[in-house]
Amino acid sequence: MTDFFTMQPGETAPPLPTGPVLCSGTAAMRRIHRFFLWAYGEAPGLVRSAAAGDTARAAYVGEVLGNFDKVLHIHHEGEDLLMYPQLADRAPACALHVGQMLEQHRQVTQRLDAIEPVRLRWMRTADEQSAADLAALYEELSHVLNTHLRREVTEMMPVADRVMTEKEAAAVGQQGINKLDKKFMVGYLGMVLATNPPADRRELFKEIPPPVRLAYKLVGRRMYRKQYATLFPGRPVPETL
Repeated sequence: MTDFFTMQPGETAPPLPTGPVLCSGTAAMRRIHRFFLWAYGEAPGLVRSAAAGDTARAAYVGEVLGNFDKVLHIHHEGEDLLMYPQLADRAPACALHVGQMLEQHRQVTQRLDAIEPVRLRWMRTADEQSAADLAALYEELSHVLNTHLRREVTEMMPVADRVMTEKEAAAVGQQGINKLDKKFMVGYLGMVLATNPPADRRELFKEIPPPVRLAYKLVGRRMYRKQYATLFPGRPVPETL
């Protein structure tokens, strides 16, 4: 099976800076990107899973999707603040690629802004037109992300691994963790873990603050299983840690 994070014909990576690998940013980015690929691949179907007029289902699904959107926005915000300025400064030869990635971030933000009012309206009304509009918007966003998330890993992260320290790379992810409500994180951590292979789950879990890891073991795993079963009734719940 071909790895999703594989450069496609016509795509080119910037030249790698000389010197050793300083951090493991590529591996960490692959782990969170797998979650976003899963989340937005499922988003249109989740919208369509609510029957017209079923406002209870629309409200539940809409809240979950809104949380996905928030995590994605915070993730890109952290990269814009703590990764791309450093890459532009320390690896000038990748300036063109940095510009392309920032433009793709802008396109994602533009789509998230368009989704928000439609999502809120659908949560209130569960009407057919709002559902159709929202599903189409999520399909468009998923298409943009499928390109961006692949190219960021294949083109930019090898550069980041050579010009950013482990502490700096960790700070990109930590910025998002600091902005998210801990109760929210405990419930959603299961979804992130479930979208990664077992070895990556274990590495990802190490990056989570100890209090959140403990809370996940005590209550978060159960919250995840309940949420997944509610979102996807009848599907087996994927394993986590």
